[in-house]
Amino acid sequence: MCVSDAPVPMEQQEPGLAKPRRSDMRLSRDQRVLESRVFRRAFDHGPHYAGRFMVMWLTGGDAAALRLGVVASKRSFHEAVQRSRAKRLLREAYRLNRFRLSGKQEVILVARSAILKAARQDVERDLMALAEKAGLVGKKQ
Repeated sequence: MCVSDAPVPMEQQEPGLAKPRRSDMRLSRDQRVLESRVFRRAFDHGPHYAGRFMVMWLTGGDAAALRLGVVASKRSFHEAVQRSRAKRLLREAYRLNRFRLSGKQEVILVARSAILKAARQDVERDLMALAEKAGLVGKKQ
């Protein structure tokens, strides 16, 4: 990296310049399901689709948007490291394929124990197969 490519600390930047924006590929807070009532509504009333590495639950509503919630239970993943890896794989697969999905649904992904031995590409294929079954691919809003 040459000197001109190095990032300039905020205190040395000129006033009025905008901060560099993060990539649009990230999952912002408003694109994630954080409320337990949404998870409960999905598990109680939403349709679900089972795959090899995950189960996809859907829930809708008046204010529903294409948001993601991720679950990895202690029953399936005894160690915190395993739970974190499973959730990270699910979030990454969703993040990389979000542009292919459409609809007014909240998507809850529940990890299965087989995900720990899977490659990211296999998880992505499983996610897209479930999204296709659920009608989230190619559907216009």
